Amino acid sequence: MIGELGRRTSTALLVHSALIQAVTFLVRPAATYRALELDVPGFALGLLAASYAVFPLLLAVPTGGLVDRLGERRLMATGSAVVLSCSAFLLLWGSSIVALVIGTALLGAGQLACVVGQQAVVANNAASTRMDSAFGYLTFAASLGQALGPLAISLVGGASIRPDTRAIFLLSVVMGLVLFATTFVVPAHVSARRKKAVSAGTGSAVSLLKSPGVARALATSATVLGVVDLTMVYLPALGADRGLTSATVGAMLTVRAVFSMVSRLLLGRVSRRIGRMRLLVVSLALSTAALAAAAVPMPAWLLFGVMAVLGLGLGIGQPLTMSWLSAQAPTGQRGRALALRLAGNRVGQVVLPSAIGVVAAGLGAGGVFLASAVVVGGTLLLLRGVQLD
Repeated sequence: MIGELGRRTSTALLVHSALIQAVTFLVRPAATYRALELDVPGFALGLLAASYAVFPLLLAVPTGGLVDRLGERRLMATGSAVVLSCSAFLLLWGSSIVALVIGTALLGAGQLACVVGQQAVVANNAASTRMDSAFGYLTFAASLGQALGPLAISLVGGASIRPDTRAIFLLSVVMGLVLFATTFVVPAHVSARRKKAVSAGTGSAVSLLKSPGVARALATSATVLGVVDLTMVYLPALGADRGLTSATVGAMLTVRAVFSMVSRLLLGRVSRRIGRMRLLVVSLALSTAALAAAAVPMPAWLLFGVMAVLGLGLGIGQPLTMSWLSAQAPTGQRGRALALRLAGNRVGQVVLPSAIGVVAAGLGAGGVFLASAVVVGGTLLLLRGVQLD
């Protein structure tokens, strides 16, 4: 699947991708439940949520430099060890809001290291003709993990309003051990060519941004992920405006997620047939059309179809921008470029929803979808003159 890597290594990489997301989507809700057990004030929950993004914002670019210098396995092992330690810390000492904030912040740091390492494995080993397919499989595994984490909470918590957080943290420790073990199947070798390229690089994020196409890839990636977050937040509001039940809205969100996963499985095949650039344009155009359509009142069954189209469009955007960055970044700086993308995504998740929410405040949830369509459609202008194939 991934260029020079064998089937065993590729499988371990996909397992690692699914596990880190599953642990993250297991621990973060569990930390919130533990905070509720402690009867913390409302502002503390906001602090708990924000603490997860602190290290990814501060350490993304330095982490990318480390993976270029030290190799993917060392960074993935370090990140896995941090995640494992975080789970154990929350299990044993997560009995105060301060401890929960510290544990969540460390989880963000560990998750960052794991994801940067995983993406660098693909970027540095996949053949150029297979890169779209490889990133598609990697992001599919990540999406699967994001679904399995909450499912684990449902299994542990059962019908209780507040699940047994100790049991959840114990499960996360077990999953963290497996996560750590899988890193040792990934090759540790860093080629002499890569070391030479890293040594010759300037190491500056500014110089990397000046590389052809890099800034535009970052902006496209941040826009797509920001719109995914907006959909999750504002679709329930749209449903409430139109009298849809929470079960219906939940099913629509599930449809969007499932179609995103399907698009990632088929990404390599479609990209090879029509070309990476054309596929990216099609995905953004589909997303724009679906977002604009969602703003128009329609029957629930038709809105399900719109969410399916939106899932196809948005699901393609993330793996294709990974391929784009990997192709555009200078040799020896792919890890740094992918880490910069993650930092940009975090900024986009904060800035874009806030900006669109303010602009469309007087237009309701439908106005938010319409404004999102304008923003995504605007990213098509970023693709003018870009050669991705």
